[in-house]
Amino acid sequence: MYSMNLLLCAQVDNLEQWQQELAAAFPGEPLAVWPEVPDPAAVRIALVAKPPRGALAGFPNLDVICSLWAGVDGLLADPTLPRHVPLTRLIDPQLTAAMIESVLLHVLSAHRLAPRYRLQQARAEWRQHDQPTAAERTVGLLGFGELGRACAEALLPLGFRVLGWSRSARSHPGVECVHGESGLAQVLARSNILVSLLPNTTGTRGLLDANRLALLPAGATVINVGRGTVIDDEALLAALDAGRIETAILDVFQTEPLPVNHPYWRHERVWVYPHVAAETDPRSASRIVADTVRRFRAGGPLPERVDFARGY
Repeated sequence: MYSMNLLLCAQVDNLEQWQQELAAAFPGEPLAVWPEVPDPAAVRIALVAKPPRGALAGFPNLDVICSLWAGVDGLLADPTLPRHVPLTRLIDPQLTAAMIESVLLHVLSAHRLAPRYRLQQARAEWRQHDQPTAAERTVGLLGFGELGRACAEALLPLGFRVLGWSRSARSHPGVECVHGESGLAQVLARSNILVSLLPNTTGTRGLLDANRLALLPAGATVINVGRGTVIDDEALLAALDAGRIETAILDVFQTEPLPVNHPYWRHERVWVYPHVAAETDPRSASRIVADTVRRFRAGGPLPERVDFARGY
């Protein structure tokens, strides 16, 4: 029996699958499942996905909290989260592969004028448009961490010019990397297709406001697969209505599920996806989390430890 008892605290539809996969990843170990926890003081490791606010504060002897998801903004928004306890986030190659697929899908849809032709179909209008080459398109990636770099590596062989923006300086072969406020202005001014992979932090909320969206070239496409809080919805809708932005392809939103009365649902220049760009697979994620726990138990460094000040 391990002294560091395991807890699964998750509000997810596939909770039973998580239980099965975690049980396989931690063979022979008892796994308490919130809220059925006989002895909260015995819980030392919490495996969490969208835990209820305040739930983790009820375990006084936590040694580590492992997020079963890549995003931790929901966790950090809980004022009762024990911030003295190390927190890790999930980095799963399978999730990264899914995000690459989604970014390629959306970038190529924009590049090949799919939204424009879809509108023409609705009007039974047969009209062909000049097709720029990939080399004539600049794709700007907001957020140039692991996901951003992986997406850049998939876009470069297709011939796109790729710009990468991050808060601090980065470099990557074949990608023009910029950072900070001046770098953000550069990326926006040059991006025919803008992809946001940004997390939800104090520094990213409302980042794409009216002033910054106005920097985009006329006819640009905005793609958001990061977090919905990055975009000022009213500003984006105004830019779409004015024709300055041709299309918005959105996978994430400020409120999810997207309310049925939200203008995005009915806007002809908006494509809505229900937060499906890269879904966590319990099979691969459970193995990765188990490896993190094993490293922790062995006294090694925690991979993907969250910086509470940065928010990721």
